[in-house]
Amino acid sequence: MPTISLCMIVKNEEAVLARCLDSVADLMDEMIIVDTGSTDRTKEIASLYTGRVYDFPWGNDFSAARNFSFSLASMDYIYAPDADEVLDAENHYRFAQLKEVLLPEIEIVQMKYRTVDHDTVLNVKNEYRPKLFKRMRSFTWEDPIHETVRTMPVVYDSDIEILHMPQSLHSKRDFSIFIEAFRRDGAFSDKVRSMYARELLKNGDEKDFADALPIFKILYAQAASDDMLKECACVLARIYRTQGVRDEFFKLTLKDMVSNPCSEICYELGQYFAAAQDYEEASVWYYNAAYETESILDVHTGGDLALQGLIECYERLLETAEMAESTEISESAEMTEMGLMEQYREALEEYRKALSEWEMPEEGN
Repeated sequence: MPTISLCMIVKNEEAVLARCLDSVADLMDEMIIVDTGSTDRTKEIASLYTGRVYDFPWGNDFSAARNFSFSLASMDYIYAPDADEVLDAENHYRFAQLKEVLLPEIEIVQMKYRTVDHDTVLNVKNEYRPKLFKRMRSFTWEDPIHETVRTMPVVYDSDIEILHMPQSLHSKRDFSIFIEAFRRDGAFSDKVRSMYARELLKNGDEKDFADALPIFKILYAQAASDDMLKECACVLARIYRTQGVRDEFFKLTLKDMVSNPCSEICYELGQYFAAAQDYEEASVWYYNAAYETESILDVHTGGDLALQGLIECYERLLETAEMAESTEISESAEMTEMGLMEQYREALEEYRKALSEWEMPEEGN
């Protein structure tokens, strides 16, 4: 049976650390906990589970801390949980079963990751994440002729589901790390840029967007791919709309319309016209967000948020039509208003039903 080192980095996790370690301790053959500057009882709690608790100076770099923790491991595999993760009884059993049958050629085991009670940057209910890593990788030659060394890792998608149960989200901390990293490096990897954009759209406030504006203006100007251009446009469109920079807002959104429109931009247009109380026009863009385009950063803009926008638009349109009916108007106009009201009621019923049935996608990779 393979052996497993738990390698965890922590800081001020006294509220959740014991819960995490209790759920996995008996599955581990070695536990290494690296503290990056706790000022609470985190290290004291960690020492109840292992004598291998280490200090590491925090430098706004999670990779550096994780690399240090991995360097201390000595078992066959490394399990890398966060302190706010939990294995329930069913998934504890699945992990134990996996440990008994894990084949030595498997180098990475992915586990399903589900966040409980918080809306995170995930666009699915759960997604596979690499969580168990072979410590020492062996290299294997492949193919009977023109042989080559296999460089891609052997990855196994397990049925283990990790419950991510944070007490709160860490967006403010993350935003400061994004900003410092850009100031230091002048660029982001594609993954980090996408994550920053997602966090902003889902959890950013006025200050967060103001801080992000100069960064995304630079990234937009330097965009080397359509994905980069569109993600930056989504963030900038939100900023320009909320700051009332109308010309820049429409420059971005019109450019998106002539390429491959996304739900995020359509949703921003819906928000703009709804704020201007032009509910007919707003409904067009909310409809495009919900039914004619795909989201690239925030699945809610093409789902429940767009449907809520449609409902609000048709509620306002119906109110206006009902007010018009109550005044003295011509018979032809009255018939027109009655026809509109029937259309609005049907639309309201359709979109309310769609909203009640909408769910985030179940799984992603």
